[in-house]
Amino acid sequence: QVQLVESGGGLVQAGGSLRLSCAASGSIISITSMGWYRQAPGKQRELVATITEGGNTNYRDSVKGRFTISRDNAKNTVYLQMNSLKPEDTAVYYCHLDGEVAGRPTWEYDYWGQGTQVTVSS
Repeated sequence: QVQLVESGGGLVQAGGSLRLSCAASGSIISITSMGWYRQAPGKQRELVATITEGGNTNYRDSVKGRFTISRDNAKNTVYLQMNSLKPEDTAVYYCHLDGEVAGRPTWEYDYWGQGTQVTVSS
């Protein structure tokens, strides 16, 4: 089994910063990538940023230059540094893991955390 625990969410004023963390634990065999998705009320979940174990990153256009994703492979932890936050960044942010987990079918390779709320006020 695998556990993904997010932390670092909260309330911040526009222009402020937050740093999200996600620690993965359990019988993880390998990790292809980890990342962050977000979902605002009434909207579909959308990709924010991903990073592979090799360090390749991908960001949605609206956060480029403001958000930075990083990882600590030894701790199976991924971070999201969010600067210059805007009200439209308000959402529940979910940690995602793409990898292989012991005891799970090989076709089950997507795992999700429970989410952490980020609220940006005007």
